Amino acid sequence: MMVFSNTTPFIALCAANRLDLMPAILGGIHVVDEVADECAAGGLIPVPDLRALPWITVVSSLPAPAASILMELDHGERNTINTAADMKADLLVMDERIGRNVAEYMGLKVIGTLGILLKAKAQGLIPSFRNVSEDMQVKGIRFNPKLVERLAREVGE
Repeated sequence: MMVFSNTTPFIALCAANRLDLMPAILGGIHVVDEVADECAAGGLIPVPDLRALPWITVVSSLPAPAASILMELDHGERNTINTAADMKADLLVMDERIGRNVAEYMGLKVIGTLGILLKAKAQGLIPSFRNVSEDMQVKGIRFNPKLVERLAREVGE
C-alpha cells in the first residue's frame, strides 16, 4: 500500500510523543521533499529528521499545474496531493480541511491524525483516544472539539 503524508500529522503525533503510531498503523510512508524540509526546519514541536527514519521514503515532488485548484494550498500540501495523485497513492494522511477536500475531489482516499488514533485505539496500541488527542491539544495542535468528543464517544470513551 502506498501512503503519502503531509507535515501536520507528523507534528501532531510528535506533540503527543506517538510518532510510532504512524508506521504501526500505516507501514511505510512517502513524503515529498517539501514535507521533509518543513519538518527539518523545526518549530515549537520537534520532529525527527524524516530522511533518517527507515519507514519514510522521500520523493521529489511534481509541481502542480499553474491553473489548478491546488494553487490555493501551501506548497507542502499542493505538492503532496499532486505527487500522491500522480503516483496513484492508496492513502493520503492530511489534517487540513481544504487540503483534504481537494485531495478527495482528486480521487484520493484521506485519513487524518484523529483517524490514525482511532485505528490505534481499535488495535490496542493506545489505551485512550481522548488522552492522546488531549496531549496534542495541550501542545497547541487544534482539532474541532465537537469532532474529538464525537469520536471519543464512538470508541466508548
